[in-house]
Amino acid sequence: MRKFISVIVIIFIMGNSYAQNLVSLPFEKPENVEWSGGEKNYFSEIWGTQVNTNVSAPSLEIYRPNPENSTGTAVIIAPGGGLYALSITSEGTEVAQWLQKKGVTALVLRYRLVPTAEDGVAEISELAEKNPSKIGEEVGKVIPYSVSDGLKAIEYARTNAKELGIDPKKIGFMGFSAGGAVTMGVAYSYVKSNRPDFLVPVYPWTDAMPVQKPQPDSPPMLIICASDDGLGLATGSIDLYNSWYKEKITVGLHMYAKGGHGFGMRKNNLPSDKWIERFYEWSVSEGITVPVN
Repeated sequence: MRKFISVIVIIFIMGNSYAQNLVSLPFEKPENVEWSGGEKNYFSEIWGTQVNTNVSAPSLEIYRPNPENSTGTAVIIAPGGGLYALSITSEGTEVAQWLQKKGVTALVLRYRLVPTAEDGVAEISELAEKNPSKIGEEVGKVIPYSVSDGLKAIEYARTNAKELGIDPKKIGFMGFSAGGAVTMGVAYSYVKSNRPDFLVPVYPWTDAMPVQKPQPDSPPMLIICASDDGLGLATGSIDLYNSWYKEKITVGLHMYAKGGHGFGMRKNNLPSDKWIERFYEWSVSEGITVPVN
């Protein structure tokens, strides 16, 4: 009986040796932004999904694949939410779990957000109706720190590549909406130590991070969006594509006719439901990862 229990324990440990874990990232305290009340994690009835709000300290939730299937590729995932929240499920953990099954190490980034009280989603929803310019003001204060968190995430992955079982030259950054703005902030401000090896902005919020000329050594990029994006982000996605294309940097664009904004891993019975498969195909064709059974 004791031997049987020992075997079960060993199997349990082996089965969880590549499970997710949470790590904190280093950061400098801002002088012009203050948080109070702690981070909130709850189901938002307004958005119909699980969210994190009032994030004041960055962290990574790591999803490691089975070592037997590991490709050595890593993707840092920045969920969206207007920088007032993180849509942590359909634009975070579900993405990570899908990639994990494909042998990719996924790291879900909880980057710093606009300080909010009990319900950040309710706050941004009210501001969108009554004072939308206030959203831009608050986002402008915080986004430099959110981008800094993204750069720190790349540094963490590269520094700990051996421990994570990843190739330090195959670390990508994927972000949704506001997370897409963080993605592009990373793209415009990296240095050698925290340069991403590929970029995947998904319906990126180019109002929060306007399109700029890419760095000369900018990595390959795949952009995902829908023409009927409710926030009008299709135009910015096309401009972003053109900015890479004009500089003869490897770039792809999947612009779906339908999908709206914030589709993430939600199932809408539309071609946009398959966007992550198109990303995977692109990553294989670019040599970013390799197929697994």
